[in-house]
Amino acid sequence: MQTVAVPKVALTWSLFLLRLGVGLVLGMWVLNKFVNPVGTSGMMQHFYGTPDIGQGVSYALGAVQGFIVLAFLIGSRKRVATALVFLMHLGSTLTPIANYLDPWTAPNLLFYAAWPMLAAIAALYLLRDYDTLFSMEAAPEAEAAPDSIS
Repeated sequence: MQTVAVPKVALTWSLFLLRLGVGLVLGMWVLNKFVNPVGTSGMMQHFYGTPDIGQGVSYALGAVQGFIVLAFLIGSRKRVATALVFLMHLGSTLTPIANYLDPWTAPNLLFYAAWPMLAAIAALYLLRDYDTLFSMEAAPEAEAAPDSIS
């Protein structure tokens, strides 16, 4: 297999845009817990089999997830924040398994959009040391890094 050098600027911008895109979706999920706590409770009942969680629990979940998503977005504690984001999204991706088995009933086909986002989060975790653009954590060797990655 031939090794190809990837321009460092292309890699860092790509990872930043992935982080921003994933963060946008997760941020909307966090906001929904505050804007629509009744809907959050209904979703939790439907997909996770929980009892009515109430407004307070929805707000608490939103606050915890909000801190995790914020850390993820700003590139702080990348190993932990990205792993937690991955686990949160993994749970929400695997839970509606019945929807994947019946993709042609609306809106079940939309559930498949969760898989590329899960892959993007996995890529961000695996490449976290190169995700340095607009990040609180720069790679330890960032100062001596070459202009391309091979």
